[in-house]
Amino acid sequence: MGFYSVLTMAQRWVAERVERGETVIDATAGGGVDTLQLALLVGSKGKVLAFDVQQDALDKTAQRLQTYEQQDKLAYVELIKDSHDNMAHYANDPIAAIMFNLGYFPGGDQQIITEPESTIRALEQSLLLLRPGGILTCVLYPGHPGGDTEAEAVERWAATLPHEQVNCVLYRQPQRPAAPYLVAVEKKATHKSVQSVQQAK
Repeated sequence: MGFYSVLTMAQRWVAERVERGETVIDATAGGGVDTLQLALLVGSKGKVLAFDVQQDALDKTAQRLQTYEQQDKLAYVELIKDSHDNMAHYANDPIAAIMFNLGYFPGGDQQIITEPESTIRALEQSLLLLRPGGILTCVLYPGHPGGDTEAEAVERWAATLPHEQVNCVLYRQPQRPAAPYLVAVEKKATHKSVQSVQQAK
């Protein structure tokens, strides 16, 4: 049967934790695959914020959403041309899930890649934005130039998070070190303070 791909596993973990009508974030819209899945997941009363720095990616995402046959099943989607490390400027509601699919947009300029510094800032913001029981997923691509450095930075960041506040998991193929892999962080429902995640580090 085989194991689920990292993209499928990320979507499954998110689906298990998100309710209809909630607000969620696609931190790296790209071609809109995750954006569409999130829009279906939270339904017509929900909201999706989708970020990308490339207009081509946002246009592709908009096209994917517009061609979906059952528009009445989709959430309101706000497409935002900005870096994921500015997400806190746009998010006003408690966020149920935040999905990152790092690297580059396959249909665009492959010289434009996500960078470790801005990604870590975005992940830090994600912890503050997530509601109790919320999840962030981060698909990493160590096989492309610069991707290994970013993957290592994200993994180090996740390893420092206090286990009293969050659960972290790593999903990868150890025999294929260059293959994409997944880091996920779930905010525990019993946490006392969102800020304490940062203060404990």
